[in-house]
Amino acid sequence: MTSPNLIILYVKDPGESASFYRNLLNREPAVEAPNFVAFPLEGGFTLGLWRRSKVEPQPSAIGNRGEVAFMVEGENAVARHYEDWRQRGLPIAQELTELDFGPTFVVLDPDGHRLRVCEPDK
Repeated sequence: MTSPNLIILYVKDPGESASFYRNLLNREPAVEAPNFVAFPLEGGFTLGLWRRSKVEPQPSAIGNRGEVAFMVEGENAVARHYEDWRQRGLPIAQELTELDFGPTFVVLDPDGHRLRVCEPDK
């Protein structure tokens, strides 16, 4: 069976986005080209940042139609991430709150992609 292993976000400026994700993920990209940057992630996934103007075929629309979620484990792990990311000055779109699935918050990357932090499903 084929399993997905690459998440691609369309970005205005891969260099600017790479700086954001380098700081957020605390790691260096494996690939850094003018139109594409790739960060290897745990679990065999890779986060790709592709210059929106170079995507083929061109996307029919842009905007926040999804999220990249970071599920973190441990007591108060979501709150600790919230404080860390807030202190780094990341733009908070949703303050730390409690929803049906537990504590969560959302920050935005330079292109407005939503990055949610929450607990793993129980």
